[in-house]
Amino acid sequence: MTDINTIKNLRNNHGYSVDKIRKDLKINWRTAKRYADDDPLPLDVIHLKKGMMYDDKWGDIVSSWLAEDARLTKKKRRTTVQFLKELKAIGFTGSYRTVCMFVQEWHVTHVEGGVDDGSERLEHPPADAQLDFGTMEVEHKGELKDVKVLVMSFPYSNAGFAVALPSENQECLLEGMKQLFSQADGVPKNIRIDNMSTAVKETKSKFEQAQLTDGFQQFANHYGFHTQVCNPRSGNEKGSVENKVGYVRYNFFPTAPRMADYESLNKDLYTQLLKDRNRQHHEKPSLIEELWVEEGAALWALPDHDYPVRRELAVTSNKYNEIVLDKTRIHIPRARNHSLLTARLTWDKYQIVSGNGEIIDEGNRPYMGKSRKIPWEMILRDWRRKLNTVPYSRYWKYLPGRIQHYLNTEDLRVRYDRISELLELLPHNDMTTINERFFELVGERSEGVDPYEVRWSAYDKLTKGEN
Repeated sequence: MTDINTIKNLRNNHGYSVDKIRKDLKINWRTAKRYADDDPLPLDVIHLKKGMMYDDKWGDIVSSWLAEDARLTKKKRRTTVQFLKELKAIGFTGSYRTVCMFVQEWHVTHVEGGVDDGSERLEHPPADAQLDFGTMEVEHKGELKDVKVLVMSFPYSNAGFAVALPSENQECLLEGMKQLFSQADGVPKNIRIDNMSTAVKETKSKFEQAQLTDGFQQFANHYGFHTQVCNPRSGNEKGSVENKVGYVRYNFFPTAPRMADYESLNKDLYTQLLKDRNRQHHEKPSLIEELWVEEGAALWALPDHDYPVRRELAVTSNKYNEIVLDKTRIHIPRARNHSLLTARLTWDKYQIVSGNGEIIDEGNRPYMGKSRKIPWEMILRDWRRKLNTVPYSRYWKYLPGRIQHYLNTEDLRVRYDRISELLELLPHNDMTTINERFFELVGERSEGVDPYEVRWSAYDKLTKGEN
């Protein structure tokens, strides 16, 4: 560059001829002419990678293999030697060094999971998830029930998954995460959680990282995800899932849906959230489903075996053969006959095992049956004051079949009388009992015939015992 500046200076500032510049600097005349009178501009230089890995199909093949293997745990990934063997089997003629250099270069230009490290720096990279519980209300067997809904949100795509569970204990948390991973068909690389006691035994401080419970850490090791714990009282650090919990509550639980069991409710939740992905992302010009397809490719693959979620704890009985489980007293026959009792717990079941391995009792965990009555007396009194709106009430769908049919009349005077009749029965019978003993209880007052002379026995045959 110094010689070029000298030539320009002699030519422009001192008036040297091209020939004099040639003689004084002892350079070629064409060189002197070029830099003295021409004005060369820098050219765009395109560096094309050459070689069989770039000119032929081999580089694309190895890239696809590397992207596939990046979703697997380290021990399941193929080595460069294995890549070479598979390439040789389909006609590759290159050397190990050629493949090795290409693999090393691929790892430099790609992040884990095969996602290009592009120019856009994302606040939420693909395959990062956030997790939180919310409380929702459902109707189950004629009563209202609070269920815990575990929600997993992926901020990059805004895709969400949710499962309903009976509690927030560790067994329910881990079982719920298993179901969420199955729904997503993969495992997030990073999961951000708050300081839930089922996962965090010691919160983050100014100088120390949060300490996870042994059970949660073992679960995380099995599935291969990294846990990020929020700072105490910093719910904003997982704002995506906080918003998703509210979105699920207000869109899928505006009124308590009818729940036959947890499995059917979770299938319905999955279907609704799957359809919900066919809307545009709130910030990006793409559908959530399109972004999720991209993000799903970056998830870790599911392990070969599910993690067995269970817990064992020692229990003792009192003199009445009772133990305390989930803050509830349970009578265990012959419990006092055994000096050592162990409770084996899954998310929904328990087994009480003696010291010699005998199962002496088993059943549903107490919280599975926890519910509260629907306040039918108060509701019916309101209905009697607003007869026109009865079929549109949020509680109408919770009525048992026969009673709903009984009140479904357009004659408001008849409806008033029937509601009054039910109000007289309720102090001594619940709504389920009235429905089951409908002909007996209602027949005592109407002598088996209503104002429309409906033959209830014929109706019962048609419904085939429908409740």
